[in-house]
Amino acid sequence: MTTNISIEEHIVAVQLGEVEAYRFIVESFQRPIYVYCYRLLRNAEEAEDAAQEILIKAYTSIQHYKARVSFSAWLYRIAHNYCLNLLKRRQRLVRLQWFLRKEDAAEGPERHLEMTAFSPPLDQALTSLAPDERSLLILHVFDELTYVEIGEIKGKSPDAIKKKIGRLKQKVRKRMAKWEEEEMWTDHNQMIDTQI
Repeated sequence: MTTNISIEEHIVAVQLGEVEAYRFIVESFQRPIYVYCYRLLRNAEEAEDAAQEILIKAYTSIQHYKARVSFSAWLYRIAHNYCLNLLKRRQRLVRLQWFLRKEDAAEGPERHLEMTAFSPPLDQALTSLAPDERSLLILHVFDELTYVEIGEIKGKSPDAIKKKIGRLKQKVRKRMAKWEEEEMWTDHNQMIDTQI
Protein backbone atom coordinates (compact mmCIF):
# COMPACT_ATOMS: atom_id res chain seq x y z
CA MET A 1 0.00 0.00 0.00
CA THR A 2 1.23 3.50 -0.68
CA THR A 3 1.80 5.99 2.10
CA ASN A 4 -0.56 8.58 0.62
CA ILE A 5 -3.49 6.46 1.78
CA SER A 6 -4.93 7.78 5.05
CA ILE A 7 -4.63 6.04 8.40
CA GLU A 8 -8.38 5.44 8.38
CA GLU A 9 -8.14 3.67 5.01
CA HIS A 10 -5.36 1.45 6.36
CA ILE A 11 -7.51 0.66 9.41
CA VAL A 12 -10.45 -0.34 7.20
CA ALA A 13 -8.09 -2.53 5.15
CA VAL A 14 -6.85 -4.25 8.32
CA GLN A 15 -10.43 -4.70 9.53
CA LEU A 16 -11.19 -6.37 6.17
CA GLY A 17 -8.34 -8.83 6.69
CA GLU A 18 -5.38 -7.15 4.95
CA VAL A 19 -2.78 -7.86 7.64
CA GLU A 20 -0.01 -6.13 5.67
CA ALA A 21 -1.86 -2.79 5.95
CA TYR A 22 -1.09 -2.76 9.68
CA ARG A 23 2.62 -2.23 8.92
CA PHE A 24 1.91 1.39 7.93
CA ILE A 25 0.02 1.97 11.19
CA VAL A 26 2.93 0.53 13.20
CA GLU A 27 5.45 2.68 11.29
CA SER A 28 3.31 5.78 11.89
CA PHE A 29 2.72 5.28 15.61
CA GLN A 30 5.57 3.18 17.00
CA ARG A 31 7.88 6.11 17.82
CA PRO A 32 5.25 8.44 19.37
CA ILE A 33 3.84 5.60 21.48
CA TYR A 34 7.34 4.59 22.62
CA VAL A 35 8.15 8.19 23.59
CA TYR A 36 4.86 8.49 25.51
CA CYS A 37 5.55 5.21 27.35
CA TYR A 38 9.13 6.24 28.13
CA ARG A 39 8.06 9.56 29.58
CA LEU A 40 5.47 7.85 31.76
CA LEU A 41 7.43 4.72 32.76
CA ARG A 42 10.89 6.37 32.88
CA ASN A 43 12.57 3.15 31.71
CA ALA A 44 13.72 2.61 28.11
CA GLU A 45 13.43 -1.18 28.11
CA GLU A 46 9.97 -1.17 29.70
CA ALA A 47 8.85 1.54 27.25
CA GLU A 48 10.05 -0.47 24.26
CA ASP A 49 8.24 -3.60 25.46
CA ALA A 50 5.14 -1.56 26.29
CA ALA A 51 5.03 0.06 22.83
CA GLN A 52 5.19 -3.37 21.19
CA GLU A 53 2.48 -4.77 23.47
CA ILE A 54 0.26 -1.74 22.88
CA LEU A 55 0.55 -2.04 19.10
CA ILE A 56 -0.21 -5.78 19.31
CA LYS A 57 -3.21 -5.08 21.55
CA ALA A 58 -4.41 -2.42 19.11
CA TYR A 59 -4.10 -4.91 16.24
CA THR A 60 -6.07 -7.60 18.08
CA SER A 61 -8.72 -5.05 19.06
CA ILE A 62 -8.88 -3.14 15.77
CA GLN A 63 -12.24 -4.70 14.88
CA HIS A 64 -13.71 -2.77 17.83
CA TYR A 65 -12.32 0.57 16.66
CA LYS A 66 -14.98 2.96 15.43
CA ALA A 67 -14.10 6.25 13.72
CA ARG A 68 -16.17 8.23 16.27
CA VAL A 69 -12.83 9.19 17.87
CA SER A 70 -9.51 9.60 16.10
CA PHE A 71 -7.40 6.46 15.83
CA SER A 72 -4.59 8.34 17.55
CA ALA A 73 -6.79 9.04 20.60
CA TRP A 74 -7.97 5.41 20.62
CA LEU A 75 -4.39 4.16 20.52
CA TYR A 76 -3.22 6.59 23.21
CA ARG A 77 -6.08 5.42 25.43
CA ILE A 78 -4.78 1.85 25.10
CA ALA A 79 -1.24 3.10 25.86
CA HIS A 80 -2.45 5.14 28.84
CA ASN A 81 -4.29 2.19 30.40
CA TYR A 82 -1.43 -0.22 29.70
CA CYS A 83 1.19 2.06 31.27
CA LEU A 84 -0.94 2.85 34.33
CA ASN A 85 -1.38 -0.89 34.90
CA LEU A 86 2.39 -1.38 34.63
CA LEU A 87 2.99 1.42 37.14
CA LYS A 88 0.48 -0.11 39.56
CA ARG A 89 2.25 -3.48 39.29
CA ARG A 90 5.58 -1.74 39.85
CA GLN A 91 4.23 -0.03 42.99
CA ARG A 92 2.96 -3.36 44.33
CA LEU A 93 6.38 -4.90 43.70
CA VAL A 94 8.14 -2.03 45.50
CA ARG A 95 5.81 -2.44 48.48
CA LEU A 96 6.46 -6.18 48.50
CA GLN A 97 10.23 -5.64 48.37
CA TRP A 98 9.99 -3.14 51.20
CA PHE A 99 7.87 -5.58 53.18
CA LEU A 100 10.45 -8.30 52.66
CA ARG A 101 13.14 -5.72 53.56
CA LYS A 102 15.29 -6.44 50.56
CA GLU A 103 18.13 -4.03 49.99
CA ASP A 104 17.78 -1.90 46.86
CA ALA A 105 20.37 -2.51 44.18
CA ALA A 106 22.92 0.23 43.61
CA GLU A 107 21.94 2.85 41.05
CA GLY A 108 23.27 1.80 37.66
CA PRO A 109 24.34 3.96 34.72
CA GLU A 110 20.99 3.46 32.93
CA ARG A 111 19.04 4.74 35.95
CA HIS A 112 21.45 7.67 36.27
CA LEU A 113 20.89 8.56 32.60
CA GLU A 114 17.11 8.38 33.07
CA MET A 115 17.29 10.64 36.13
CA THR A 116 19.29 13.27 34.27
CA ALA A 117 16.96 13.32 31.24
CA PHE A 118 14.86 15.99 32.97
CA SER A 119 16.07 18.95 34.97
CA PRO A 120 16.24 17.90 38.64
CA PRO A 121 13.45 20.24 39.83
CA LEU A 122 11.14 19.18 36.98
CA ASP A 123 12.00 15.53 37.48
CA GLN A 124 11.30 15.81 41.21
CA ALA A 125 7.99 17.58 40.58
CA LEU A 126 6.84 15.09 37.93
CA THR A 127 7.85 12.10 40.03
CA SER A 128 5.78 13.41 42.94
CA LEU A 129 2.60 13.45 40.82
CA ALA A 130 0.21 10.51 40.68
CA PRO A 131 0.69 8.46 37.47
CA ASP A 132 -2.64 9.67 36.06
CA GLU A 133 -1.65 13.32 36.66
CA ARG A 134 1.80 12.76 35.13
CA SER A 135 0.16 11.15 32.10
CA LEU A 136 -2.02 14.24 31.53
CA LEU A 137 0.98 16.57 31.53
CA ILE A 138 2.99 14.27 29.28
CA LEU A 139 0.15 14.08 26.75
CA HIS A 140 -0.27 17.85 26.72
CA VAL A 141 3.27 19.22 27.12
CA PHE A 142 5.52 16.58 25.58
CA ASP A 143 3.20 14.89 23.05
CA GLU A 144 1.49 18.24 22.29
CA LEU A 145 -2.01 16.79 22.13
CA THR A 146 -4.94 19.21 22.26
CA TYR A 147 -7.46 19.33 25.09
CA VAL A 148 -9.98 17.72 22.70
CA GLU A 149 -7.62 14.81 21.93
CA ILE A 150 -6.77 14.29 25.59
CA GLY A 151 -10.48 14.46 26.43
CA GLU A 152 -11.10 11.63 23.93
CA ILE A 153 -8.35 9.56 25.56
CA LYS A 154 -9.56 10.21 29.11
CA GLY A 155 -13.29 10.24 28.40
CA LYS A 156 -13.63 13.80 29.75
CA SER A 157 -14.71 17.12 28.26
CA PRO A 158 -12.00 19.40 26.82
CA ASP A 159 -12.93 22.07 29.41
CA ALA A 160 -12.44 19.61 32.29
CA ILE A 161 -9.06 18.60 30.85
CA LYS A 162 -8.01 22.24 30.43
CA LYS A 163 -8.88 23.03 34.06
CA LYS A 164 -7.14 19.91 35.36
CA ILE A 165 -3.97 20.65 33.36
CA GLY A 166 -4.01 24.27 34.59
CA ARG A 167 -4.14 23.04 38.20
CA LEU A 168 -1.40 20.49 37.52
CA LYS A 169 0.89 23.14 36.03
CA GLN A 170 0.47 25.26 39.18
CA LYS A 171 1.14 22.20 41.34
CA VAL A 172 4.32 21.38 39.39
CA ARG A 173 5.53 25.01 39.55
CA LYS A 174 5.04 25.09 43.34
CA ARG A 175 6.86 21.78 43.80
CA MET A 176 9.73 22.90 41.55
CA ALA A 177 10.08 26.14 43.53
CA LYS A 178 10.01 24.22 46.81
CA TRP A 179 12.64 21.76 45.54
CA GLU A 180 14.91 24.58 44.36
CA GLU A 181 14.49 26.37 47.70
CA GLU A 182 15.39 23.16 49.60
CA GLU A 183 18.42 22.61 47.35
CA MET A 184 19.62 26.18 47.94
CA TRP A 185 19.20 25.67 51.69
CA THR A 186 21.11 22.35 51.52
CA ASP A 187 23.91 23.90 49.43
CA HIS A 188 24.10 26.84 51.85
CA ASN A 189 24.32 24.51 54.86
CA GLN A 190 27.03 22.41 53.15
CA MET A 191 29.01 25.55 52.44
CA ILE A 192 28.73 26.60 56.10
CA ASP A 193 29.75 23.08 57.24
CA THR A 194 32.93 23.20 55.12
CA GLN A 195 33.85 26.58 56.57
CA ILE A 196 33.47 25.47 60.19
